[in-house]
Amino acid sequence: MPRKKFTVEQAFLDLDEIVEKLEKDDTSLNDALNLYSQGMKLVKKCQDSLDMVEKELMILEEDKAPSSVKDEV
Repeated sequence: MPRKKFTVEQAFLDLDEIVEKLEKDDTSLNDALNLYSQGMKLVKKCQDSLDMVEKELMILEEDKAPSSVKDEV
């Protein structure tokens, strides 16, 4: 089965599902630990993805800044 491409939007949906499962009273401690671990991995991937986008935006902003502003920086 091919792996689906990571998207932040899908990760948020997956995190919502994990939270719903964790909030159920019948979730065993072992299952809760596994769900928590999955959730933390998703959070890390989201943070890494958002950090990458932020860096790209900073580069784009630097590239579009007028040359006089670039010289001052």
